Amino acid sequence: MDARDEFLEIFYDNVDREGADKFLEWLEKSDFFTAPASTRRHNSFKGGLCAHSVNVYKRFVKLIEGQFGENWQEKVSPESVAIMGLLHDICKVDTYVEDVKNVKIDGVWTQKPYYKVEDNLPYGHGEKSVYILSAFMKLSREEALAINWHMGEYDLRVKGGSYSVAEVYYRYPVAFLLHVADLMATYLDEKVDSEQ
Repeated sequence: MDARDEFLEIFYDNVDREGADKFLEWLEKSDFFTAPASTRRHNSFKGGLCAHSVNVYKRFVKLIEGQFGENWQEKVSPESVAIMGLLHDICKVDTYVEDVKNVKIDGVWTQKPYYKVEDNLPYGHGEKSVYILSAFMKLSREEALAINWHMGEYDLRVKGGSYSVAEVYYRYPVAFLLHVADLMATYLDEKVDSEQ
């Protein structure tokens, strides 16, 4: 099963929230299923964003089960887990553009394709995902905060001196687990451009 089919199966099996159908219509018209997850790091290939989202979801489920046990659904709903895991990086939709650059390979200048960022909605990262999702469906506080702070210590607001992420992680352990799932998918499950 390819990443697109797996994403849709997980979404349809778990998400039944008002507005989810309109969100999927929007997603289908976007580049989500063909976009990379990054420009030159993890999953920087066509379809990488969707594959990353599925990887994060799978890691997230395992971490939640490990933390809360086999009855984890009593702590957090499968719908919430699917929304947070699959949709945390919706901010990257329609952000990457294919281009070419000149690189020297074996002493010969060659044009190599690459992705560059052209963000038409420079709203931030996690906060942009929350903003986009909120246009379609109502998020719980836990979902919104987890998605908003999924970058953890790599979030530019934290680098600027904000301590809000720590407060969120203490109050909402699921938010911390989403961050860890994102890191595990990125660094353990996915490859950088030079290894593909």
